[in-house]
Amino acid sequence: MTKGERTMDRIRVLVWNENVEERRKPEILKHYPDGIHGALASVFGDEHDMVVSAATMDQAECGLTEEVLDQTDVVVWWSHHRFEDVPQDIVDRVKERVLAGMGLIVLHSAHFARVFQQLMGTSCNLKWRNVGESERLWVVSPSHPIVKGIGDYIDLPHEEMYGEPFDIPAPDELVFISWFKGGEVFRSGCCYVRGKGRIFYFRPGHETYPTYLNAKIQQVLRNAARWAASAVSGERRFGQQDPLEPL
Repeated sequence: MTKGERTMDRIRVLVWNENVEERRKPEILKHYPDGIHGALASVFGDEHDMVVSAATMDQAECGLTEEVLDQTDVVVWWSHHRFEDVPQDIVDRVKERVLAGMGLIVLHSAHFARVFQQLMGTSCNLKWRNVGESERLWVVSPSHPIVKGIGDYIDLPHEEMYGEPFDIPAPDELVFISWFKGGEVFRSGCCYVRGKGRIFYFRPGHETYPTYLNAKIQQVLRNAARWAASAVSGERRFGQQDPLEPL
């Protein structure tokens, strides 16, 4: 899946965060005193089959060095504003790792992360409104492993609204559709395969709401990491090919 060997067959999860909103909005620390990346890392930290680390944009090479990615099976990506500040060579590095089999979980406003846009081939734009309205995430693929143990839906009392149209390719599998109190709906849980890598886009997670403290949201994230860690099997051969039959 990646170059390094797994530690005792545990899934190696890397949580990545710009670590910018926490400095702009002190109210975030009320819910996430260790930052959004700290809160997300804690979601995976106690799992017997996972080992977790965190990286932020203010680290060398945005914390996404070749060595770090060599020891990563799944990247969990949260970002909000500084999409263009991730250098193109690092975007390319992560993209190539996904195509080679590394999993990618894209959260909330990271729909604008360039690595996601380039893997999708679209703008990934959408409608939005942030007034703290309620959201209900309906499970629309109940047999999918990402929604194991979730039930029919997840209720969030306060969230930012994202609305259709969502400029993404049709998902390979759609597992959540959100309904918001204001009336909009949104494809909130989208699964893709690109190359040999699995990608999951998961909508909820605005920084000023305690969404990542919700037990069902945490279960979705753990389920998604297990799903995304499994690279698509099968050898892929490209280039010149000798004929199978006499010509």
